[in-house]
This record gives sequence, C-alpha cells and structure tokens, in this order.
Amino acid sequence: MSTGLAYLLAGIAFGGSFLVKWWLKKTYRTWSQVPNQYGVTGAQTAAAILKDQGVTTVQIQQVKGALTDHYDSQRDILRLSSTNFGVTSVAAMAVSAHEAGHALQDAHNDFRLRLRHFLVPMAALGSRFGPMVVIAGFMTGNDGIIKIGALLLFGMTVFQLATLPVEINASRRALESLERLGLSDPMQREGVKKVLTAAALTYVAAAATSLAYFATLFARGRGRFIV
Repeated sequence: MSTGLAYLLAGIAFGGSFLVKWWLKKTYRTWSQVPNQYGVTGAQTAAAILKDQGVTTVQIQQVKGALTDHYDSQRDILRLSSTNFGVTSVAAMAVSAHEAGHALQDAHNDFRLRLRHFLVPMAALGSRFGPMVVIAGFMTGNDGIIKIGALLLFGMTVFQLATLPVEINASRRALESLERLGLSDPMQREGVKKVLTAAALTYVAAAATSLAYFATLFARGRGRFIV
C-alpha cells in the first residue's frame, strides 16, 4: 500500500469516527427526551432482564456522567450513568438493556467476552505506550523500536476487532430480552434499535480507525516491520 493511499484511508477513518460519535450523541439526545411507554427506569429495565435470566449475583449501581454505563465483570457490578439509572426514557432503556446483555454474556461464559477480557492487558499496553514507542523509533531512526511500537499498536487493533462481536451480541440479547419481557412496541423498538445501532457503529469506527492508523504506520515505515 502506498503512503498516500494509507493517509487517505486514515483520513476517511478518522473523519468517519468523528461523524459516528456525533451521530451517537445526537441519537442518544433525541431518544433520551422520549419517555418509554412502560414508565420503567434504566435500572428497572436491567434488573428485569437479569431476573428473567436467573442472574441474581449482579449489583446495579449508579455512576456519575453521561454514557459512562458499563458492566464490571470483575466485581459483578452493572454501573449505569446518572442520565440512565433513574430515567424512564427510551434511550435509558436501550443502554441499560445493552449493559445487561454484557452481564448475561458473563453469566453464560460467552467465549467472545472471555476473549476480550484476555486481550485487555495487551490493549492497555498498546494504547498507552504504542504511539510513544513508534514516535521514538522514527525520531531515532531505529527500526527495532519501530517494530516494538507497531506490535503494541497491533495488539490494540486486535482488541478493537475482538470487541465488535461482543457488542453486537450484547445488543442482540438486549432486543430479545425486551421483546420477551413485553417491554417493546413498534415506536419504542425503533428508538431502541437506533440507539443501539449508533452505539455499535462507534465500535466499528474505532476498529476501522485503528486499522487505518496501523496501515498508515506500515506504509510510512516502508516495510520496516517485516522481520
């Protein structure tokens, strides 16, 4: 791949990532202003899904911020942001159901979630040290340092790719659970799907950006990464 083409792809990926993040915030903001027709909060939604699947060990807690929702598998805690925890919007229901989907993955020992957990240390090293090592390699003209940095960034890229099926599966579990619990109707289903789709695309954009960055680095190195 030529350096110019690599830069073009990277530019498209970075620009697309920005647009996807903007769309997610816009979609979330739109549906956070629409109350769900069942009057259930995000916390109640997550609790109902977990109870339906017989998952009783997961705690549901509130955390500060917006879109800071996540499932902590190490402590069996599902944390919902203050904008979703006690809120009865369609967006709050969608996000909470998605995070409950991660808790279900953990309870059922989903191999995709286990793989992502396995890759976390490698991704952390790559995101923290990869760029600095690569820059140091180019500044010193040391091909060995460049290769180390590239490997660190490659680990981060693998993690991004492994994250995609985990997030897609969590959203599928969320939709199926809402349907099974009778917490879905045509209008609300549309909103839930839009929020979940926008969220999923952020992971697609992150993976594409990571790949584009790695391709740019490879092209810029002009084959230096080949042992």
